[in-house]
Amino acid sequence: MKPGFYTIMAAQFFSSLADNALLIAAIALLYQLQAPAWMTPLLKLFFVLSYVLLAAFVGAFADSRPKGKVMFMTNTIKIVGCMAMLFSTHPLMAYAIVGFGAAAYSPAKYGILTELLPPEKLVAANGWIEGLTVGSIILGTVLGGMLISNKLSLMLLGFDFPLMDTGIDTAPEAAICVIALVYLIAAGFNLRIPDTGAVYPKQESNPIRLIKDFKHCFDTLWKDRLGQISLAVTTLFWGAGATLQFIVLKWAESALGMSLSQGAILQAVVAFGVAGGAVWAAARVPLKKALTVLKYGAMMGALVMVMAIYRKDLIADIQIDLGLFEMPLYLLITYLFLMVIGWMSGYFVVPMNALLQHRGHVLLSAGHSIAVQNFNENLSVLGMLCLYALLIWLDLPISFVILLFGSFVCLVMIFIMRWHNRNQAEYDSLHLIGEHKH
Repeated sequence: MKPGFYTIMAAQFFSSLADNALLIAAIALLYQLQAPAWMTPLLKLFFVLSYVLLAAFVGAFADSRPKGKVMFMTNTIKIVGCMAMLFSTHPLMAYAIVGFGAAAYSPAKYGILTELLPPEKLVAANGWIEGLTVGSIILGTVLGGMLISNKLSLMLLGFDFPLMDTGIDTAPEAAICVIALVYLIAAGFNLRIPDTGAVYPKQESNPIRLIKDFKHCFDTLWKDRLGQISLAVTTLFWGAGATLQFIVLKWAESALGMSLSQGAILQAVVAFGVAGGAVWAAARVPLKKALTVLKYGAMMGALVMVMAIYRKDLIADIQIDLGLFEMPLYLLITYLFLMVIGWMSGYFVVPMNALLQHRGHVLLSAGHSIAVQNFNENLSVLGMLCLYALLIWLDLPISFVILLFGSFVCLVMIFIMRWHNRNQAEYDSLHLIGEHKH
């Protein structure tokens, strides 16, 4: 990989680390405000709303200037949202500001890969970017859980500044201060991202024309035989992944008797599995074989359904000696099970992501293709989170919600596999993988 790739990875890692730590801090703030349970998944909904509303505009913005500068500017918007949460803005509104920055950040983050690297390196690059992103989700979730825990929050709140009253009196507020520093580290790396020299035609600024241009890009990707399959998979994956974050927290509370900070560790375990699957795919799946991993998506959905019947009291109360420490058997089984679910997710989504980026780069441009991808994926996130919030509002058992969720993922993946087989029966499109930009 070119040296600039590692700077991009570092910038993405710290920015994503802060995003995920801030989500846990925002959930803690909602608990502190005694907000209703259905409001918790709305945090993610408010975060991704900008991805959908701004989809027609962020692609042109990302292609209008060097991607490093775009990443720095949009990371600054995230810092503003983080600080707004600290200064008594409602967590939903403040996290929406962070989402606004993230929506404009994403086309630059992924688009620069197609500018910097040849097609044959995209799966590997995506594997490392996704692996690192998921690593940041793991550490960010753990960091958020640690920062709001009693022990660490008391230590943070114990810091005194002479002649100054900071007004920071609660664990979530102390956590947000630390998270703001992480965003500043990401900004430092953004400033060091090299200019790839990629030059696009002058970007349109008329909103109506931008929307028409976005519609053209949207139609182009969905009509492409390879683009439509990879776009369908990533759309399902990101909607399912966002919902699974909250399902795991609710399931940890009801089935395992865990607190929020303990449930955050389970989220991190899933993400650890995703990182492993992503890195394994990067090493084992070339771009031309990307579509061979579809079956793992259906298998992942089937495995999720098993969560519905798993409870702490089903497993004998046995302590397992792991050398340096002991762990209850039920918790060890939980960790391994969630890790396998995550591994399958990472293994099937990374090749799909790389294929979609490749087809978008060939048919459109870096920023515009990623904007279309973000629009579809985050529309899926919005829809699935709204449905999940409705099910929680109706007070349905979490086991029933998990069964619905797992069966939906499994059936949609089976439909996508049949769709691809029908496409191949009509016309073999696999030879298009690896072709150069039109």
